[in-house]
Amino acid sequence: MGLIHGTNPIASWWFAIIIVAVVTVVVAVLLIQIIRTAAAIDEEVATVWANGQRVANNTIHIAVLYRTHEYVQGILGRAGRILGSAEAIRDHAQDCPSCPKCIWHRG
Repeated sequence: MGLIHGTNPIASWWFAIIIVAVVTVVVAVLLIQIIRTAAAIDEEVATVWANGQRVANNTIHIAVLYRTHEYVQGILGRAGRILGSAEAIRDHAQDCPSCPKCIWHRG
């Protein structure tokens, strides 16, 4: 009881120092746990961030692939018309005895 009421000042000071030391140790342990947990969270966030950037990069490439698909469809359409013209020229050349002279004299 003398420690709490202050009738023995030296014992009260030692009691206060011990209480402060115990509280300091408990706070230090809790802070170390918080720092370790924050480091683990930071590592996981870095992994999520890297994977998110990869997904975003792939998403950009998907849009480019759609545009490439449109270009390829245009090229195929033009190639089909070129093939039709080439077949018409071939068919004409097979049936025309004076080809290629007739092509020059048509115009």
